[in-house]
Formats: sequence, structure tokens, C-alpha cells
Amino acid sequence: MEGKVLQNFNVVQSCYLQNKQFKTRFQSQTSALLPCPRGKLSLHLSSSMRSHTFSKYHSAISKQTTFYCNAATSSATAPSLDKIDFLKLQNGSDIRGVAVPGVEGEPVSLPEPVSEAIAAAFGQWLQHKKKAESRRLRVSIGHDSRISAQTLLEAVSRGLGVSGLDVVQFGLASTPAMFNSTLTEDESFLCPADGAIMITASHLPYNRNGFKFFTSDGGLGKVDIKNILERAADIYKKVSDENLKKSQKETSIKKVDYMSVYTSGLVKAVRRAAGDLEKPLEGFHIVVDAGNGAGGFFAAKVLEPLGAITSGSQFLEPDGMFPNHIPNPEDKSAMEAIIKAVLDNKADLGIIFDTDVDRSAAVDSTGREFNRNRLIALLSAIVLEEHPGTTIVTDSVTSDGLTTFIEKKLGGKHHRFKRGYKNVIDEAIRLNSNGEESHLAIETSGHGALKENHWLDDGAYLMVKLLNKLAAARAAGQGSGSKVLTDLVEGLEEPRVALELRLKIDKNHPDLEGRDFREYGEKVLQHLSNSIETNPNLKRAPVNYEGIRVSGFGGWFLLRLSLHDPVLPLNIEAQSEDDAVKLGLVVDAAVKEFNALDTSALSNLIHS
Repeated sequence: MEGKVLQNFNVVQSCYLQNKQFKTRFQSQTSALLPCPRGKLSLHLSSSMRSHTFSKYHSAISKQTTFYCNAATSSATAPSLDKIDFLKLQNGSDIRGVAVPGVEGEPVSLPEPVSEAIAAAFGQWLQHKKKAESRRLRVSIGHDSRISAQTLLEAVSRGLGVSGLDVVQFGLASTPAMFNSTLTEDESFLCPADGAIMITASHLPYNRNGFKFFTSDGGLGKVDIKNILERAADIYKKVSDENLKKSQKETSIKKVDYMSVYTSGLVKAVRRAAGDLEKPLEGFHIVVDAGNGAGGFFAAKVLEPLGAITSGSQFLEPDGMFPNHIPNPEDKSAMEAIIKAVLDNKADLGIIFDTDVDRSAAVDSTGREFNRNRLIALLSAIVLEEHPGTTIVTDSVTSDGLTTFIEKKLGGKHHRFKRGYKNVIDEAIRLNSNGEESHLAIETSGHGALKENHWLDDGAYLMVKLLNKLAAARAAGQGSGSKVLTDLVEGLEEPRVALELRLKIDKNHPDLEGRDFREYGEKVLQHLSNSIETNPNLKRAPVNYEGIRVSGFGGWFLLRLSLHDPVLPLNIEAQSEDDAVKLGLVVDAAVKEFNALDTSALSNLIHS
């Protein structure tokens, strides 16, 4: 099978390289029309690029076209196809790279041929996993609102085709919907898919893109992603070494409106929670902020069929330039935007999503945020009502106050694990397999998954859990409005000061002596650990899975090594700025002898 993949990929690659020589370039007066917030932009578009993304900038795009912003061609516009390091595209359990040229210092690392090779490699991997000998496998593909989405969709479809897989294109979709398509059993929608690919780079800037991969077992892990990238590099490398042969293989590509299936499932879940009422949210005023990502469907396809009023919802139209704010529930400006929308419209509730809808947050009628620790507390309260005593799995940077809330007030167990949504989900699954009941795995970033929802990392379903509570409370005559939710987090102790500082490791510093930055980072952590043992004011966390977590001075800090980058993030929570500084001084004293570590952020805290 692998030989056939390489043979067919040769043809695709050859056609791509030949066609690039003959593409018509159209240079027009678009420098005043296309927004270029980060410098020169040279953007290659396909004729089938979604019209909603560019209609405001150009009224007619009829052929494959190259647009130039500021007229000059950036040095980043032509990536060297011989120098792609596939393994550098791995970002934990995702693949991410630069897909759009024009940003200084960010050369394209995810061009079409590379995307084709990655898709072909996923097809190869999937056939091996499914042990498919006699039947053709099918893969569903969706994308968020990014401006490179259509180009990569076509490249991925070609790559899957040369692997001998059938392709089902969903168009604009959410990451949770893609996983869900591997579980849905409905042949009229060509489901279940044997595998699924979501084209997204979450909340990263407009020039980035990437891939997430799924089977019915869930999202692929780090080991699988590395395997796929190694296969892709091999496929890509052999293109120039083998004679080109003509492929006669026909690729089946079909288009399906799967989002209608996915959204109907969300609607049914809320109706079920309210005793099968047709419009359980009738009279509720709920505003949605999709940040111009893929989440705009939630207002018209989920809330309105349930009877909710959605006037005042904003940024629902997909726009891959993200002109209003970063689609990220952790971003301050994004949260300020949804708070303002709630208050201006006197709404009962506000809901905000990230670009691909696997993260979310909410705002009550007073403008109080439900995100980070507060969102975890709220969902823990709901889940523990349904499953008393269950274990709540979170990432490593959750607060001590959250632990007290879950264990003392709610009667549950808080299992603080590692950063990374896949780590948290996998840990919850592991606990269940070992006999420890867990129904919720959630990160402070807004990633969250529930056992009842197949451990699907789904921002929309998290919000459905909140809607279920609103609908059920009204149906039972227990109150209405978001106060029902606000009351559930009463008693949560929250810090007055919460900081995250990033201490960067200079990979080129002589102190590293050619070693990997991770080895250097671990040395820093060990030295900090040793220094803590001699300080009577400090206490190390008795159970800790990541970095060094220490309590003292009425607060705590966690210094850990980043999952992907040469950075040691430092989280500090305290009840006063003075106490935060005291904790910062502890870390500063321990790490100051490490010259390759940039401690300027820590120094700014101390001297402020």
C-alpha cells in the first residue's frame, strides 16, 4: 500500500509544481482593500475560496489568483520545498504551521505539497490501524474560518485520494463535529467516517493553520502524530527520487452538511434535560460571540430552535482575518467584548467560543465571567449533582481555592494533572479504567470533555450543560436567569492576584553546551526543588504531576517546563501583590544562576 501511495503522490506533486509555473498572476488595486495588519501580505487563493471570507474585500474572484498587499512581494512568499522539517510541525497532539506568506520572520511551513503528504500519510496510517484490506475507508474533512482553509482542504483531499480513501467534505465545521462524525451512524450523511481531519490552528493568527486527526477512539496522541509526520517526510522525500508514473485511481469526493446533524444533537440534549419541552429556553435572552470563527451556528441552529432570543449576538460571520478580537476565551479583549454585549443588551447569559469551538466560556447577566477556575467550578457543581463523589480531572494550574471548593463544598475529588487537553482527557479515561469514577476532564483554557459525551473535547457541549441547568431549573420552578448558575459557584475562594510569567530559555546560550533545552529546563526545576526543602515558609504539593508546585505566603506558585517551547511558565496566585512578590523572590533566588534563562518578567514583578 505504501508504494502505491508514493506512486500516486508523485503525480499530484508533479502536477502541482508544473502548474505553479503557469498560474496567472493578477495584480490589482487591492492594496487598499485587503487588510494587512502585520506587514506585507501575498496570499494565494483558489477560485473556490469561501465567498463569505473575502466578499467584503473583492467583489469577484473568478480564477486562481494571487493578491498582493502593499504591492511588494515578501521574502517569505516562496517557501523552500526542500527544507521542510516535518517533525517541527508537531504541536503536541496537533499539527500546526504557517500557511499564508507575508509575515516577516514567519516563512511558510505548511504549503500545499506538504499538506498533501501529511494527508497521504494519515491515510496510510489509518489503513494500517483499521487493517483495511477489502474495503475503501472514508475520511471526513472540515475547516474553520481561516483564509487558507479552502486551499488546504483541496490539498488534503488530494492527499487522501492518492492513498485510496474516499473523501467527505463538510466545509465550515467545528472540531467537535469532526470527531462526532466518526461516531454518528447515518449513511445518508456518509457516517460514520473511519477517520476525520479538522483544518484549524485554534486561536493563532490568521497566517497559521494546521490539522487535528480523529478516529472513533478519539483524537490522535503525540506518538501517532509523530508517526504520521515521519511517514509524510518519507513520502515527500521520495517524490524527487522516483520516476513519475501516471495514476489512474479515481478519488471519490462528496460534500455533506454534517453540521445540521451535529447541531440537532445539541438541541435534543437541552430538550431532554427539560422534560422534552419543545422550547425550554423561551424568553431567555442569550448572546453569542463567535469571534468570526466557526461558532456562529450556535445562535441560529441551537439557541433559536430552543426558543432563546439571540439579538445582540456578534461576530457570527466567518472571517479568517479575525478583525474584531482574537477568538480565544482566555483573551482579555475577547472577554471584554462578550461582557459588553451582555450588559448592552441586558441579556441573561453570554457565550463565547474559540475559532474551532472546542473551547468556550460564559458571562452571567451582571457581566461576571465563567471562565478558567470559575468555569471549572460551575461545571464541577453541575456534574457532581449528577454523579456525587466523582473525580474532577483538571490541568496543573488550577487554584488551591478550586480544590477546596470541589472537595469541601461539593463533596467530590480534585485530581490535578498536567497541562494539555489531551493529557487531561486521557488521565480521566485512565482513572475510569482503574475503577476511579470520573465524569469531567477540563483545562483552565476552556477545553473540557465529559464521559457522557464520549470524552469529546467540545466547547459547544460544555455550554449545553449550562443551558440544561437553566432549562431544568425553570421547568422545576427553581428560578430562572443566570443567577441559577451564579449561585452554583458561591463559596469559591478566588485569588486577588493571578499571574503567568514566561521565563524563556535561550537555546543558543553557551550554558546549554549543545544540550536540548528540556534538559536545561529540568536542571532549573531540580535546583528550585532543592532550594525549597530548606525554607520553612514553603511547602511542596504532596501530589504533583508537572513541574514544581509550592504553597506559601497565603498563595502558591508553579514553575513547569512548557509542553512544546523553550519556556518555563511560572504561575503565581496570592491574596495580595506583596505576597505575590514574596513568591516571585523565592523563584528568583533559585534560578538567578542560570544565565540562559530570561528572568526579565520575574524581575519586573519584583521591582514593581
